[in-house]
Amino acid sequence: MGKHGIEILKIDVKELIRMLNGALSEEWLAYYQYWIGARVMEGPMRSEIEPELLVHADQELNHAVMVVDRIIQLGGTPVLNPSEWMKLGRCGYDEPTDPYVEAILDQNLKGERCAIQRYQDIANFTGGKDHATHQMATTILNEELEHEQDIEDWINDIQRMKEDLKKLKL
Repeated sequence: MGKHGIEILKIDVKELIRMLNGALSEEWLAYYQYWIGARVMEGPMRSEIEPELLVHADQELNHAVMVVDRIIQLGGTPVLNPSEWMKLGRCGYDEPTDPYVEAILDQNLKGERCAIQRYQDIANFTGGKDHATHQMATTILNEELEHEQDIEDWINDIQRMKEDLKKLKL
């Protein structure tokens, strides 16, 4: 993005870059959360859920690419050191010490809800001021909303399966 493009944004570009670096950090953490969780997950529906979690991981990685490209376009420097991810991100990372499928899904759901808030904040900050970043944020936001729905559906399916099993035992 050229100098004139940045000048006409009517936005605090430094604050936006700070927000985007937070989002970038969270995308890397989310990528790993999904990827490692899918690898260690155990329990019902694992064979159905694992490949979908890996798709979600790839989508988080694609979000990171979009965010880093936008930071650079705005004249900023993307976070360069992974040790900064936990400091800059507010979504955090939950180590999957309990490999049970529901625990993994709960961790991912927590991350998705945090990401939804992050991109809603960026969309609100840029709305009517920086159309390119706003469009990127709403595109990512829509994918994060889909991820949340997928996870909620899997959790509901597992709960229903448990209820059905209890009925069979009675």
